[in-house]
Amino acid sequence: MQYTIEYYSEAIEAQVLALPETLLSRYFYLTDRIGMSGPNLGPPHTKALGDGLLELRLKGAEGIARVMYCTQVGRRVVMLHSFTKKTDKIPASDLELARKRLKEIKNADT
Repeated sequence: MQYTIEYYSEAIEAQVLALPETLLSRYFYLTDRIGMSGPNLGPPHTKALGDGLLELRLKGAEGIARVMYCTQVGRRVVMLHSFTKKTDKIPASDLELARKRLKEIKNADT
């Protein structure tokens, strides 16, 4: 059974689809794999950030981007936040925003 890819909001979907060409190509390739195999592809493609939050790790000619996501009941994968990475660490504000959205999604499903 396949997983479905959803977005926290239309704004997040637009943000992801606005990624530079090689990063977007990588995103589509990896989300196709997630759809077939499940949400955790393992390093170097995905990384667990704790409490059910995962990151999709994108690397291309234009740089590095991350898309944070979670899984929900019914084999749903929800994309919560994306950003272009400029430093080695995830900026605290990006991580905090993704965790806030994760909490909202979890509370909505209960």
